[in-house]
Amino acid sequence: MDRLLASLPLDYRTDPAGASEVQVDAVERDFSGPRPDAGKDVLLKAGLRPTRQRVILSELLFGRGDRHVTAEMLFSEAHQAGFPASQSNIYKTLNQFAQAGLLRRVAPGGSRSFFDTNTRPHPHYYVHGEDILLDIPEADLLHCECA
Repeated sequence: MDRLLASLPLDYRTDPAGASEVQVDAVERDFSGPRPDAGKDVLLKAGLRPTRQRVILSELLFGRGDRHVTAEMLFSEAHQAGFPASQSNIYKTLNQFAQAGLLRRVAPGGSRSFFDTNTRPHPHYYVHGEDILLDIPEADLLHCECA
């Protein structure tokens, strides 16, 4: 059975060289669906009606490249951009985008959900205490045959 192993720094801020190995299970589901390009066409291809709210939120989500957001983060960004969406509408839209394959939901350790704009299968680091989700770079992955 193939397993992915990652090299995880113990304290990435002060000692990036110090690391220990962490076992990371490969993702089984294929999330390589439509890639968002922040427009109405992407929403239509995903089977979603391009409402004003969905178009604005998709531009906020996908206009900055691959990233991880929580509903609270997107709520704050929407308000800073002058779009007064309610928090319940933000949650609803994020879940609709995830169901349509535009986002990938990641809930590390049962904590709150992050939504990943990179829907391709890949593992993550979760930084406890800072509530940050990071992609594990391909260079940090070791492929091995485990019995």
